[in-house]
Amino acid sequence: MARKDPPQQPPPVQRLRVRYAKRGRLRFTSHRDFSRAFERAVFRARIPMAYSSGFNPHPRMSYAGAAPTGSASEAEYLEIALAQVLVPSEVHALLDEALPPGLDILEVVESPGGSLADRLEASRWRIDLSVPAAELQAAVKAFSDADEVLVERMTKKGLREFDARGAVLSVMASGAEGELARLDLVLRHGVPAVRPDDVLTALTAVSGTPMGEAPLMTRLAQGPLEESGAIGDPLL
Repeated sequence: MARKDPPQQPPPVQRLRVRYAKRGRLRFTSHRDFSRAFERAVFRARIPMAYSSGFNPHPRMSYAGAAPTGSASEAEYLEIALAQVLVPSEVHALLDEALPPGLDILEVVESPGGSLADRLEASRWRIDLSVPAAELQAAVKAFSDADEVLVERMTKKGLREFDARGAVLSVMASGAEGELARLDLVLRHGVPAVRPDDVLTALTAVSGTPMGEAPLMTRLAQGPLEESGAIGDPLL
């Protein structure tokens, strides 16, 4: 007996883009754990999701530019497809109530179309470090003066070497004399992706100064890179 084709699901009638934050202890939530928590939140909130076709239909959600596990973020993004048209502000309230504190919905808007991932061209990071400000400033100067700073990181394909300097659009150290330091960092997204911890490894490599233990990394923004060097809003 021939196997029947799986039922085809109707196409989505609405797409919404969501900006959310990872805060406090929830910054240690992995991308996989967040996606599971978000699917449970959608179910609890009774949001009428559109589903994929096939023998194992799943809700249509697409994630873009997820921050590394352990880093906080004020600018994480995803897109959901719905089977009914809803008011974005109502979806915002329903999702925020269904998610645990620390995984916070910040904005929900109608999708303007196109690829969300393609609009996430750069990120701005704030990194608080347990090193003296003067030492970080010296490391930043050495890094900025270099044409290339190679670092290594273990990836799914094994140990990989790449240039951390080329992805850095701007980097600035702050902190008064005798105080601990803060790094303001803007990274261009690319392949391979350069992460904030790669830049910390590079700073240590060029200066010989360890960047301390347990840095607090927070993504403040991500979006299209404007001609001025600012990061635009990817939801517009």
